[in-house]
Amino acid sequence: MAAERTAHVTWKGSLLEGAGTIERVGSRAFGPLDVTWTARTEASDGRTSPEELIAAAHAACFSMAFSGALAKAGTQPERLETSATVTFVPGSGITKSVLTVRGSVPGMDEEAFRAAAESAKDNCPVSKALAGVPEITVDASLS
Repeated sequence: MAAERTAHVTWKGSLLEGAGTIERVGSRAFGPLDVTWTARTEASDGRTSPEELIAAAHAACFSMAFSGALAKAGTQPERLETSATVTFVPGSGITKSVLTVRGSVPGMDEEAFRAAAESAKDNCPVSKALAGVPEITVDASLS
């Protein structure tokens, strides 16, 4: 069964002087959120950017993939804390996504944790969707 998700955005004005609003998402979990070019390339000033939303999606997807893989291997995590930092360069696009994960996984050593994190990074659906990004890395360690 396929799952479809939607988002609705309004943009007014030019790219540099204009502004947009992520009006809502299909789940109604969030919105409205203001977006601007300045928030994308300089200071956010309380507004978001596509890259910030991609970072949130990447961190969440990776955490889900990692948790599932660990549990399937018989080492269910107690806790995973993940952040993602997405780099946007005007004219080039998204050039990097760096995942950082700290985890508590009883019975797992550091080396196995790092290997499992690399596999989850490579196999989470958002990482696959970001296949055109030149650099996707993961910094993983047990807490």
